[in-house]
Amino acid sequence: MSNTSSVVVLSLSGFSSTVNYRLTLFSLTLLCYLLIVVVNVSITLTIILDENLHEPMYIFLCNLCVNALYGTAGFYPKFAYDLLSDIQVISYAGCLLQIFTIYSYAKVDYSILVLMAYDRYVAICRPLEYRHVMSVRATALLVTLSWLVPLCCETIVIGLTSTLTLCGSQIQKLYCENWSIVKLACSSTSANNIVGLISISFYTAHLVFIVCSYLCLVKSALKSREGRRKFLQTCVPHLFCLFNVSAVLLFDVMYSRYGSASLPKSVENFVSIEFIIFPPTFNPVIYGLILTKIRGRIMHLFMMSGQNLRSVWIKVDGKQIKSNIITFN
Repeated sequence: MSNTSSVVVLSLSGFSSTVNYRLTLFSLTLLCYLLIVVVNVSITLTIILDENLHEPMYIFLCNLCVNALYGTAGFYPKFAYDLLSDIQVISYAGCLLQIFTIYSYAKVDYSILVLMAYDRYVAICRPLEYRHVMSVRATALLVTLSWLVPLCCETIVIGLTSTLTLCGSQIQKLYCENWSIVKLACSSTSANNIVGLISISFYTAHLVFIVCSYLCLVKSALKSREGRRKFLQTCVPHLFCLFNVSAVLLFDVMYSRYGSASLPKSVENFVSIEFIIFPPTFNPVIYGLILTKIRGRIMHLFMMSGQNLRSVWIKVDGKQIKSNIITFN
């Protein structure tokens, strides 16, 4: 194929190792996706409906859950469909859209985790200034930037990728990935490499900022019992989520660029989809279990959902009177 205009359809060769157990994988995929949707929607609705949770930390958590729903929607439906199909293909435009969705999700995820680290730093290290620093306007601005900057970055990446001249149409993965498209190019990829390195450096700087914030947090938390309590209650789940996201993203980036071809295909496939499985699943579960307000509110909603308010008519002195009876399932 001599140019991009002739590449209408791309094939996903990563499914070659799943032939013998596709039905099992489909069942696990469906179960995993349903779990992701349930836990993320539950926490999102809990935060939206409870005014007591309209605080910066919970607003950031709500955006983290919404982002998880956004990112997984770009992977799971297509992946599940391909598991049941005899031929795994995707249009070139669809491939670029999937790249944009999945990798903008990853970048937004990291940006929100940075905001949560900053929020905890201000809350614990500068408690008297918290209401002023994390005002409604500041929170709205930070949330907007956490979405806008990654989306703009990924738009630039996709714009550069779409201009490449491709000499192949086979992607060695289960889904479309930017680096896989770049590998198919027979034109110069210098601009793509430079932008990729800038993007990696930019988000590495995010990690450095988070580490510095937590060094300050630990130093401040050790000074008082209240500080230690706040740190254990609100920072430990964030550290779990941060480690989870950082580990899987670093592994994915490094393996995509420098991975060994001798690695079994099944292991390679698992490595390549870690970041779209574990963070969307574990992040809301970790926060839901550890944060007292979230856990208490979710338990309250489940208890309320077990109550059925039924309207019945009873006869009193020959008259029909409507009565409400609460029954528990």
